[in-house]
Amino acid sequence: MKKYISIITAAALTIGIAGCKKGYLDQEVNPNSPSVTTPQYTLAGALEQAASIQEEDYPEYAVWGGYWCNANDYVPNTQLAEFNVTVSNGFSPDAWTDLYGNLTNFNNLQAISTGVAADGNFQAIAMIMKAYDFEELVDNFNNVPYSQAFNASKYLFPAYDTGQSIYNDLVKQLDAAITLIGASGSATNPGTSDIYYGGNMTNWAKFANTLKLRLAIHQSNLTTNAAQADLASTASIGYIDATSEADAQPGYTDALGKENPFYVTFGSDQNGNPVFGYLYYVANVVAVNIMATYNDPRVDYFYAPLNGVIVTDQLGATHTNPQQASPIGTGLLQSPEQSAPVFSSYESFFLQSEAAARGWISGGTAAAETYYKDGINASFAALGAGSAATYEAQVNVAYPTTGTIDNQVQAIITQKYISLNGLFNLEAYNEFRRTGYPVLPQNPASADVAANSQTLPTRLPYTIDELDNNPTSLAQQGVINIFTSKIFWAK
Repeated sequence: MKKYISIITAAALTIGIAGCKKGYLDQEVNPNSPSVTTPQYTLAGALEQAASIQEEDYPEYAVWGGYWCNANDYVPNTQLAEFNVTVSNGFSPDAWTDLYGNLTNFNNLQAISTGVAADGNFQAIAMIMKAYDFEELVDNFNNVPYSQAFNASKYLFPAYDTGQSIYNDLVKQLDAAITLIGASGSATNPGTSDIYYGGNMTNWAKFANTLKLRLAIHQSNLTTNAAQADLASTASIGYIDATSEADAQPGYTDALGKENPFYVTFGSDQNGNPVFGYLYYVANVVAVNIMATYNDPRVDYFYAPLNGVIVTDQLGATHTNPQQASPIGTGLLQSPEQSAPVFSSYESFFLQSEAAARGWISGGTAAAETYYKDGINASFAALGAGSAATYEAQVNVAYPTTGTIDNQVQAIITQKYISLNGLFNLEAYNEFRRTGYPVLPQNPASADVAANSQTLPTRLPYTIDELDNNPTSLAQQGVINIFTSKIFWAK
């Protein structure tokens, strides 16, 4: 059982505590003596926790987005199946607690590194990862405490900043981090404490620049887009590619507490026994049917065939005779030692494809098509699904070079949706909310007759912690309706 803490408490937490997650590189530090830690130790633990959040915290989006549903021989989670996710019924998203806990770690890392020339690289990474976490908070909850967070001595009840103002400041923070990396040539290299890049600061600059590109793409529906306007200033940095994907690898192994977080949450324990997540989450007819539309061989890697067939189910469906559907496949569950992707190359390629199609980065239609194919190829490679050449040659998969921008975005997001399955559920849901794509073969909403709506939730509710501990600031956000209250960038 996870414990839940408010942003007020999170601001005062010790380095290394993210919610109640207990995994590899957890740090237990006396909160009264935070100075006993080192940048190296703090960095490794915080990076691993960020990877764990990405891999563990968003099954609700996998369910609502059409990737997974509950196995019909288990009692369904009515909060998910009926969209009954409100503060009043006890729903409290993991993301709030875990992201603010992780942000506390990175904020402390930034604080102990700032002003120390030798620690410039640690400061830059902390700034980048704070932007990464805060973007996820906005994408989950829209307005959140930002400018008054982590300063409990001054702001006991931190005010909420608007999602758009946070996005705008994140662009500035990422630019500052990129500049700092460029000016820190003689600074200490993070080395093995950097479990994503092993101290390769050029790749960290690409990570920051790709994150800025994501901020811009998310705001494609807006007339004012500070991130898009700023893309040219760091164009020379480049973006994440197949050689610079951000993958956490602290030395995951098949031992208690040291397994890959996705594998141990949705696969097997250290004794090879299936865990609850593997038994409970199964193939959703929505994602399987859209892959069938494109004759996509990746379906056998996202889901495990049963007697040679992918067996599906539907969210909220009832069955007189329960039948086991296909569990999560070996393309996602490769081994307890597998790396944990934090920012994938395939997402980066699809971001670049859309940016090129919109004319935001150089290359035009030709570059957009190249990045589109690169994204598909990278997805196939990540799953171990072999060559994508035959798949890409299909008429309905080929990039619509002569189509409208809407045709091109639809193609990009459709392939992005397929590629993000399972590991990047939040980002897939973000893109569906932003664009309305992909056009799904059927309504992904719940078949449960008791469902609160036949439309999907547009956001998560705030948490019980905030209701209890920061009620005045929370009340200023007004009444939140999870079906009509939108993230500021949503369509």
